[in-house]
Amino acid sequence: MNGADVDTGGRAGGTGVAVIADDHDRGGSPGCGPRRGPGGGRHGAGGRGRLMAGLRRRLVKRRIRIRRTRGRRLRRALVVLLALLANLVGAAVVAYHLTKIPEPHPETAMQSTVFVDDHGDYLGRRGPVDRQEIPLSQVPRYVQEAVIAAENRSFRSDTGISPRAIARAAWATVSGGDRQGGSTITQQYVKNALLSPEQTLSRKAREALISIKLDRTRSKDEILQGYLNTVYFGRGAAGIQSAARNYFGVDAKDLTVSQGAALASVINIPSYYEKAGSDPKVTAKLVDRWEWVLDAMAHSGAITSAQRAGARFPAFRFYPPGDTDGQRQYLIDAAASEAADRLGITEDQLARGGYTVRTTFDLTAQDATAELAADGTEKKTGEKTGEKTAEEKAADAKAGGKKRAEVKTSGDVRVHTAVVALVPGDGAVRVLYGGADYASQPFNDARDGAVEAGTALQPFSGMKLLAPLTDLTRTAAPTPLRLASAYATAAAHGVYATPYTVAKITRAGRTLYEAHPRTRTAMTRADAGTVAKLLYGRLDAAPATRTGAAGLRTLWQTTYDEHLTLTVALFAEHPAKGKKAALPAPLPYTAGSRSLSVSEGVWSKIVGTAEGHDPAAEPNPGLPTGQTKPILATR
Repeated sequence: MNGADVDTGGRAGGTGVAVIADDHDRGGSPGCGPRRGPGGGRHGAGGRGRLMAGLRRRLVKRRIRIRRTRGRRLRRALVVLLALLANLVGAAVVAYHLTKIPEPHPETAMQSTVFVDDHGDYLGRRGPVDRQEIPLSQVPRYVQEAVIAAENRSFRSDTGISPRAIARAAWATVSGGDRQGGSTITQQYVKNALLSPEQTLSRKAREALISIKLDRTRSKDEILQGYLNTVYFGRGAAGIQSAARNYFGVDAKDLTVSQGAALASVINIPSYYEKAGSDPKVTAKLVDRWEWVLDAMAHSGAITSAQRAGARFPAFRFYPPGDTDGQRQYLIDAAASEAADRLGITEDQLARGGYTVRTTFDLTAQDATAELAADGTEKKTGEKTGEKTAEEKAADAKAGGKKRAEVKTSGDVRVHTAVVALVPGDGAVRVLYGGADYASQPFNDARDGAVEAGTALQPFSGMKLLAPLTDLTRTAAPTPLRLASAYATAAAHGVYATPYTVAKITRAGRTLYEAHPRTRTAMTRADAGTVAKLLYGRLDAAPATRTGAAGLRTLWQTTYDEHLTLTVALFAEHPAKGKKAALPAPLPYTAGSRSLSVSEGVWSKIVGTAEGHDPAAEPNPGLPTGQTKPILATR
């Protein structure tokens, strides 16, 4: 021991030894002497040295202990982790087995009923939701593939969920990037049709479980069918069938490749893209997405390169549509009432049932009737003064309406026109014009209006009429539909056919009802011949024409041959004002020319025009006093 290391301050020699050891531990040189504390003594330095030595020893022991127990602790952690995973898997398995696939929401189960005319042209719909369910077989394969290309390209192979898509959507949300879709088609169907739209973790977890279970228990085609029948396309249309009609005016089965790709593109943001076709900015953006969908279809082989090269962006129907009341609601009213009766359900059940009602109406002829009748019908006219035009004089001369032309009306007068066209011996109603605008007058004058018949019933006087025409001649004011069916009976040689407006009712491709004429003998063949003689004026002249009236209040004319019966009825009224009810009014002098115009136009629209006999040139004993010629000209 070096003498310089002896504690000269009277401290214990042991301390010096400890300090020497501490100095050696610190790497100091023995010849340099001990390190001194701030007070100049060696007591502080020795204390710190002992403390540091103790800490080192404890650290060494701890490291040794950690090395010795590392394996045991890792095994314990692994056991805990495995137990946790097992619990989670067990909970997921239990949750999976306890999860039941719920029934679709009532609103997604609701469907609208669609009405079409005799040629299949769209008339309109009834129901709270514009949706019609159709089988997947009625959706072209390329339309299916367009939706898959737009919404979920792994649909055919995924398990109902897409972890990659979910992660991509989550990352986009966290990073502030563009919103990404994290849902598969299966998840979208579950969310839209089976669950509520709330954005909670519990609902998202349930959505995933149901999606996986749905994918394991149902075929991909079943899932795709459910999705296509419920997904929203904008314009109020839920499902591919309603979307096809709202955007392009066709059934889903008739969609082209370009149209199918356009509808698939709309699904992404339907409330925005529904304006395509009327908003240039929206249209341009949708075109870009449409191109993207078509490229994906071509890449996957869903369409050929020739189909891709030949694709052109389709023309959309104008949106928003105009007023849908007009004429068509009269037709839908009549057909809905009859269809519900045929199915034995209420009209409300019909509207929500997803039926397709094929009517007997000819929409082209109906629209032509509305256009022809609009000139003067439902218009208010005051007292007429001044000279007639050359056209008015010619029409009056042809109609023989001199007495009516002398009458002047005072005050406002509203002229009503009712038109019925039906098939003799069958009963199918082709035209049912009951008013100019359903919104202002929902009452159908042609089907329900009582119009004074006057001399229009004379051909049936003295005949023995059988049911349902038994009391016809005792009915002072029949409906235009009833009078037309009576003349149609004469045209069918005495065979009465019950008028009908519904030809066929289908649902999901299955026929539920198909009309068959309901006929019975209502007059003898001889009596039918008598009516024909009165109307034709001479044998073998076609078509037969009858003009009748009830004074100056109403004007009737009926034209028929073996293929069609057409009845036009005109009457006028002073419109109601305040508490004052509407009152009958004499028809204006222009009634004859209006009736002539409507009859000629509608007849030629349905039957066509043929050269030859002009029934206006023949005498007609059914005309009112003062009139010498019928009001209908050639067909």
